[in-house]
This record gives sequence, C-alpha cells and structure tokens, in this order.
Amino acid sequence: MPYEVIHMEARKRIALIAHDNCKTDLLEWARFNRGTLADHDLCATGHTGALLADELGFEVKRYLSGPLGGDQQIGAAIADGRIDFVIFFWDPLEPQPHDVDVKALLRVAVVHNVPVACNRATADFLLSSPLMAERYPRIVQGYVDRAASLHSA
Repeated sequence: MPYEVIHMEARKRIALIAHDNCKTDLLEWARFNRGTLADHDLCATGHTGALLADELGFEVKRYLSGPLGGDQQIGAAIADGRIDFVIFFWDPLEPQPHDVDVKALLRVAVVHNVPVACNRATADFLLSSPLMAERYPRIVQGYVDRAASLHSA
C-alpha cells in the first residue's frame, strides 16, 4: 500500500479533550505537565478548553463542545493536517450522546497515524517520549488512494 510521510515539527499541535467525568483528571495531568505543554500549540473542545486556559495560564484554541460538533471539528483538523497529537480522556463507563462522533474522531486519528492517548498513563508515556521534542516523520498509509480506487470501480 502506498504511503506518505508527513513531518510533525518539534512544536506539536495537540488536541486535548475530556468527557465530563474525566475533566478533573485532564486538568490535574495538564497542570503536572504544564512546562512541557507550554512548548506546544494546544487546542481543545468547548468547556475543556476554557478550563485548561484558566488552569495553565496560556492560550488554548477552542472548538465547539464535543456534543455540539467539537469532536467532528477536531477530526476535520486531523484530516487537514492541523493536529499532530490527541489526548482524549474519555469515560468508557458512561454512555455519551455523541458516541458516534467520538468513534469517528478516533477512526480518523488512526487513519492519519496520529498518536492518541485515551488515559493518563498513555498520555504520560507519549508526552515523556524523546520524540515529543523533535521533528518526527509520521507515515500515513494510502487509505485515501485506496478509498478513491474503491469508489471508481
């Protein structure tokens, strides 16, 4: 399958998302990692973005709330190459009215080979990786080419 190499710069563009029951965990994690996060560009969905900006004291680009389309906006930004990295503290035990949007966001992140952390331990491992501070060649499989060929057949 053909592939494309997309270079993530040393300054990553990180999306931060948290379901309601996980916002406190994300805020604690972000506070602990404030110094590292300050070296990157952050964006977040709705209320989470406001909480993070207040907590961290620096700019966090805000999208709509997840249920109002924010998850889809983040997915579109991944597809457009405007987000390199996703930290999404989601609640696996609480049904979400926008569950299909969450699944679509995670699917597009996988298709575009974007690192995704869905819990604190994974976020810690990813953020502490030496790759966070350097340019990284992200390999994206040719799903777009494959999808186009399937539709033309």
